[in-house]
Amino acid sequence: MNVEMVMQELEDLGKERTKKMYISNGAHEPLFGVATGAMKPIVRKIKINQDLAEELYSTGNYDAMYFAGIIADPKAMTESDYDRWMDAAYFYMLSDYVVAVTLSESDIAQEVSDKWIASGEELRMSAGWSCYCWLLGNRKDVEFSESKISDMLDLVKHTIHESPERTKSAMNNFLSTVGVSYLPLHDKAVETAKAIGIVEVKQDKKKSSFLNAYESIQKEVGRGRLGFKRKHVRC
Repeated sequence: MNVEMVMQELEDLGKERTKKMYISNGAHEPLFGVATGAMKPIVRKIKINQDLAEELYSTGNYDAMYFAGIIADPKAMTESDYDRWMDAAYFYMLSDYVVAVTLSESDIAQEVSDKWIASGEELRMSAGWSCYCWLLGNRKDVEFSESKISDMLDLVKHTIHESPERTKSAMNNFLSTVGVSYLPLHDKAVETAKAIGIVEVKQDKKKSSFLNAYESIQKEVGRGRLGFKRKHVRC
């Protein structure tokens, strides 16, 4: 399939209700409004195709950009490729659920994420923290430096309340993910979450959301999900 064929199939799958939902979360034209589950039949036909992924991502169409992340070859992408994708990721559903997810399946995930977290740019920081969520929720604990993750918990504790809004949300998710999926620092994550308390995330044209990592961790523990790891990150 070429880019024109994929774009036509995506357009045929678009729903006005889904489009409005995406727009309410920050997406803008062009987009069709395709539910992610509806993309699976096309994914099965294409599987992995990095060249096609690049063409689709460059369209600027939200649905095409999302689809690009599913068929991309993460290990074929360089740091500059990921930076280029981040430059075009104009809202959190692209930065955190397309670019960060794709990066998490690469061999340079931690290296790139560390730079993004230190960048001072809201969506890059958000993508960096989000990538660690995908990593910790999928890879074995032994693949991470305990002292490094511990330092990251300290950074969250001392900076989350003053961080940009989308970054706050990703940092809170990181804290919850450590508490549930990274057993060596479960206790520290719980204590850090207690110390931080409720985190307010302000949203344009919407009411603020209030996040509580401590409660989130306890709920997952209560469900018997301590130590939970995903089998797959991407769809």
